[in-house]
Amino acid sequence: MATKKAGGTAKNLRDSNPKYLGVKLNHGQSARIGMIIVRQRGTVYLAGKNVALGKDHTIFALKDGKVEFKDKRKTNFDGRIVSRKMVSVL
Repeated sequence: MATKKAGGTAKNLRDSNPKYLGVKLNHGQSARIGMIIVRQRGTVYLAGKNVALGKDHTIFALKDGKVEFKDKRKTNFDGRIVSRKMVSVL
């Protein structure tokens, strides 16, 4: 006979830590060197002028200035026009 009552297992008690992704500086805000503008998974936003792409796809400022977001349009391999967002510091 068992000396302790059998304990059940709970499968939904785990949760992942928040990753704090998204846009950190919006259009028109001032950025200083090294400030993070966008944290992302994959290149949702493309890097434009005076910004760089980190190894985890983080976009950060290389120079002081104002943040600018604009759409970059290109033709896809099958002829469709695709619009991507581009981030720059001017």
